[in-house]
Amino acid sequence: MKIDFYIRFRTKFGESLAITGNLPVLGNQDVTQALPMEFLNEEFWHASIDLDPALLTKLHYQYVFTTDNGEVIKEEEKFRQIDLETINQKHIVLIDTWNHAGSFENAFYTAPFKEVFFTQKQNYKPKKAKGATHFFNVKAPLLQPNEVICLLGNTEPLNNWQTEAPIILEKNGDWWTTAVNLSDSAFPVVYKYGVFDTKQGIFVHFEEGENRTIHIADCTNRLTILHDGFTQLPNNTWKGAGIAIPVFSLRSNNSYGVGEFSDIKLLADWASNTGFKLIQLLPVNDTSATMTWQDSYPYAAISAFALHPIYINLSKVAGKRFASALKSALKKQKQLNSLPEVDYEEVMHYKMQALRELYTLDENAFLQEKEFKDFFGENASWLKSYAAFCLLRDKWGTSDFNKWKSHSVYNAEEVEKLASPKNKSSKEIRFWYFVQYHLHLQLKDAASYAHKKGLALKGDIPIGIYRYGVDAWVAPELYHMENQAGAPPDDFAVKGQNWGFPTYNWKRMQEDNFEWWRQRFHQMSNYFDAFRIDHILGFFRIWSIPLDAVEGILGRFVPALPVMVTELGEKGIWFDYERYCKPYITDAVLDQIFGELAETVKTQFLQPNENGRYNLKEGFDNQKKIEDYFSGLEETSDNNLLKNGLFDLVTNVLFFEEPGSNRKALHFRISIDNITSFQHLDEQTRAKLKELYIDYFYHRQDEFWKHEAMGKLPALKEATDMLICGEDLGMVPHSVPQVMQNLGILSLEIQRMPKNPATEFFHPSDAPYLSVITPSTHDMSTVRSWWEEDSIRTQRFFNTILESPGEAPAQCEAWVSRAIILQHLYSPAMWSIFQLQDLFGINETLRRDNPDEERINNPANPKHYWRYRMHIPLEQLIKETTFNEELRDYIIHSNR
Repeated sequence: MKIDFYIRFRTKFGESLAITGNLPVLGNQDVTQALPMEFLNEEFWHASIDLDPALLTKLHYQYVFTTDNGEVIKEEEKFRQIDLETINQKHIVLIDTWNHAGSFENAFYTAPFKEVFFTQKQNYKPKKAKGATHFFNVKAPLLQPNEVICLLGNTEPLNNWQTEAPIILEKNGDWWTTAVNLSDSAFPVVYKYGVFDTKQGIFVHFEEGENRTIHIADCTNRLTILHDGFTQLPNNTWKGAGIAIPVFSLRSNNSYGVGEFSDIKLLADWASNTGFKLIQLLPVNDTSATMTWQDSYPYAAISAFALHPIYINLSKVAGKRFASALKSALKKQKQLNSLPEVDYEEVMHYKMQALRELYTLDENAFLQEKEFKDFFGENASWLKSYAAFCLLRDKWGTSDFNKWKSHSVYNAEEVEKLASPKNKSSKEIRFWYFVQYHLHLQLKDAASYAHKKGLALKGDIPIGIYRYGVDAWVAPELYHMENQAGAPPDDFAVKGQNWGFPTYNWKRMQEDNFEWWRQRFHQMSNYFDAFRIDHILGFFRIWSIPLDAVEGILGRFVPALPVMVTELGEKGIWFDYERYCKPYITDAVLDQIFGELAETVKTQFLQPNENGRYNLKEGFDNQKKIEDYFSGLEETSDNNLLKNGLFDLVTNVLFFEEPGSNRKALHFRISIDNITSFQHLDEQTRAKLKELYIDYFYHRQDEFWKHEAMGKLPALKEATDMLICGEDLGMVPHSVPQVMQNLGILSLEIQRMPKNPATEFFHPSDAPYLSVITPSTHDMSTVRSWWEEDSIRTQRFFNTILESPGEAPAQCEAWVSRAIILQHLYSPAMWSIFQLQDLFGINETLRRDNPDEERINNPANPKHYWRYRMHIPLEQLIKETTFNEELRDYIIHSNR
């Protein structure tokens, strides 16, 4: 059997195409061994193979594009499949259309649309042609009920453009398909797809754009299969509204002082009745590292796979059989549930106590349940190590495995021994199986319930992993444990952010084609239809901070192309290593920072050097040493001034040296304008350095960082069917929007954080279609609280964005909140997603009195306690008819 491949694709000199697939000649899915294609003409590339059909029943294939700079890009189409068993001809001609990952239509073939929104099946069964010579395949994601795709053309088998009786296509998976006999037709054949209403029996309209053409005329002993991509219909008209809230913030009458997975069902009832289509949650993984309130931070999970026990519903675990065991806890439950905020430590204490009692009563009966066996079989790869980690964490009183007296280095065989029924530790191991199994059942049940209500669930993938968690214990080689991840300074954290996570060893992760990430996505897809990539900029470059630093401002982007010392020379700058790469400390600097305490600092923390300046003494020459010293002292205003001032001295440098470069390669410290080391240079040197600084941060890295992202994101996107949204906020490289658009990853647009530095506010009407738009996120103050932070800025927003004349109200009145919500609902973005607190703002009666109590996180405070709860239970919210009907009316009308 001969197979000819033709792909419609326009290229320029230096670019090429290839085919990968499930045949040795196609490289057996290995892109590096893909079959090269030949340039045929301005429209097509071509390749041909000979195949013994007895060796293969189904052909799977995909096209691969190589740019002129060697970048390899797979097309988005994953489902090109030819059933060879059903084909009698000896020659197959495949005429395909490249599927660009950035085409917005591809979003409609992700999990939320395929599994939740677009589940209606085609009831109309079209007639099938006999002796077909051509198979037509096309995609059309946005059809109305009773609408199907039809086909017409300039030849009799295609009904000579007569719309009274078009050829009706049949839905087959993602494709609309039909077979036609064109053996007696004159070529070229010109055709077009259209829309037909099966209920009314009428032709609705043709697709837009130019006619499609088939040039190959010979139909003898050959079958031509066309994959025509997407119909040229208005495919960007679908819009959805979503609700964003952490699980811990949910409040119901039956929960236990914190939101639970079972509460998602109540939220789904309310959201569905109000017209929403999506529920967005923060990470729900286990963060139980210290067993204190500090574990409330949801982005420091001790496992990227395990779910958090705090979200478990004890009554569902107990069932009718053990319901009596919970009676003694009812008083405590009522007390915790009445609290305005989450008492993390008390909730965890009582829930874990109750879970251990229920585990004892169960007597391992859960091990025999089919659902558990299925769960264990699917998740054993991470569950065993997680359970062993929890056992050892509790045994040694710390999650820092470096401090354990045994098993500090992970050994799979040792973990198997711990889990063996012959070992006394197996009882504790099985307890964690028990907890994770019930969490799985409850979240899976909540997700299924949401789907039945027409709602998709959107999860959240943190950019980092916890330094003292299972993932780092099991595979430390996947991470750079010697570094800390964070974020550079911004308006919310002027000294940057230090998250403490190790950075990823991407080179090592690429060696097994990102297997850890693939497992992570697979496990997450059990519950979620979409996810938000926290800090997607980290896939381009990460803000990497040394282990001895406390503040994020001491970080730099990794990887990054350094400034060479020779460049300084070319600019006429004399390079002085001690002056530029060591803390610049002079009497003037000390007086400016410490005032009356300057002499104390000189005698206690500094020593003079030969340059007439000062060096920090060895015991205080990094921020970690300084922090450790002051942690043992009383917290006074003078001590705080000394500690923070010493921190500033450590950061008073112009460059960081590239490790191993022998002082020849440098990286700028960020925000050099604000430090005295820069300000005390002469004007000419400052100007030359600033020119290099701007080039370093805003120009020279662009293509480099783009290449870094393209080495990761396409492979990760290919590994999942979930809809991917990226949190692209902060210091955004120029290449980020282009990469996200090309990959079809939805961007995040926030009204008060415009990406265009020339504008103060982002207007929702300017949102791209493939985006999520929101007035605030969990890392920000709510709209009402923000309104009162800066009255001058609020006034400008009031006059320009809300286009309201006169003086802005001092507080964010309900009509103002309503106007902001409506702006977002009517934006062209695919998704408008709102924090529940911002929605409450449109109702003077329902909303909270003090908007400052509604904030979830403050990134400027690394010790923030994540404990916000709804101020009314979900049961009451469901009954708030006036509020719900108003909201539903806005959502329905904005989506028309």
